[in-house]
Amino acid sequence: MAEVIVVGAGPTGLLLAGDLAEAGIPVTVLERRDDRISNLSRAFGVHARTLEQLDARGLADRLVPMGAALRRVRLFERVEVDLGELPSRFPYLLITPQYNVEHLLLERALKAGAEIVYDADVVDLSQDATGVTVTTAHGTHRAAYAVGADGYHSAVRRALGQPFAGKSVLKSIMLADVRLAEQPAEMLTVNGVGDAFAFMAPFGDGYYRVFAWDRRHTVPDDEPLTLDEVRDVARRALGSDFGMYDARWLSRFHSDERQVPDYRVGRVFLAGDAAHVHSPAGGQGMNTGLQDAANLGWKLAAVLRGAPESLLDTYQAERHPVGRSVLRSSGAIIRAAMIESAAGRAIRGFAARSALSVDRIRTKVTGQLSGIGYTYPAPGGAHELVGTRAGDVPLAGGGRLYEALRGGRFVLIGAADVTGWTDRVEVAAPAAIGGPLVLVRPDGYVGWAGTDTAELHQTLADLAGPPAEG
Repeated sequence: MAEVIVVGAGPTGLLLAGDLAEAGIPVTVLERRDDRISNLSRAFGVHARTLEQLDARGLADRLVPMGAALRRVRLFERVEVDLGELPSRFPYLLITPQYNVEHLLLERALKAGAEIVYDADVVDLSQDATGVTVTTAHGTHRAAYAVGADGYHSAVRRALGQPFAGKSVLKSIMLADVRLAEQPAEMLTVNGVGDAFAFMAPFGDGYYRVFAWDRRHTVPDDEPLTLDEVRDVARRALGSDFGMYDARWLSRFHSDERQVPDYRVGRVFLAGDAAHVHSPAGGQGMNTGLQDAANLGWKLAAVLRGAPESLLDTYQAERHPVGRSVLRSSGAIIRAAMIESAAGRAIRGFAARSALSVDRIRTKVTGQLSGIGYTYPAPGGAHELVGTRAGDVPLAGGGRLYEALRGGRFVLIGAADVTGWTDRVEVAAPAAIGGPLVLVRPDGYVGWAGTDTAELHQTLADLAGPPAEG
């Protein structure tokens, strides 16, 4: 029987299932779709922090050749964000469709032993003191914990009665996958002119993903969409439609800003779009969900091995503020792009360029956009490194930190006795001498730093579970 049920086999659910299965936790994924991976997904970009998480799972070097690296992101007109300065092995935005990420995560989850049940539409969920029962149209499933990673229309969220407070930001956004007769000058083409906004990015298979919005023509999502309408908006916003033809997909959708108040309700958790949705500006949707999964997976595994159950509360404490921050930053970008007047757009450009010329502001913007700038709250009196993202430091004898994290292990940088935890902790000597002992969590954040071995052992008990006997 599964110890964790994950509802939803999108990227968030698959990363979580793979982490649990690699940790030896029996996990079942319930997916309402059939077993085909759709090529009609909206996500198109993988940020630096997500690539670091995939690197810690041995997947980044396989994904990167499937896309194109974009080191400078143009938000509108002459306003650009330079990602090439990021302190990461991946100082860029990788343009690649979501289905490439999903394929790699599915392969990993299955190889690790996760069970995936398709055509499993969840109709009910209940929990008690010992576990969670999830009912589908074809039967019931029981586990100690359940995670809803089932998207905007989450059945898990509805069963929990969680409000999804927020509002629609843009209605009647047009989405098209097309071929282009003319090659754009830039890999990512985006601009807003007040009554029209358009964005284009290559899929890498000859098709381009196009988002377009027309302030003058807002209609219901089910209103038929023609390629001529997309061409018209692109010409107004971008100055050209680049000879769009051969549309393989045309649809409308609306963009919401919403977030649940509680990512945890008893033995049930929400992650990804089931917990938060926001505008597509900045391409942070899939990335934020994958970070949710990376944060939650090791904690569930640790608690199921005997770590204090209170460890699971830190999922809310750490990820809810990040979700709220992404809502604000993506909302600010889309609102700036939608400024209608020419004077307002001129002020927008001047203000943005001025702000980005300040080192501190530029670092904060690139850190938020790429995901590497987020930190988690630390206990009072903790070392200043606790809660920060651990950089991919070189290790003595060759190798890197993120290679050592593979397999879901903690990594202790520095020499100390970890008898009883050697099945969960890799001890690695840093290439550079000096500094405190640093315990890096499986999600690549610092869980403890210092010199007191007794403190280290207590932290390991709290984060990884009790030491093995003998």
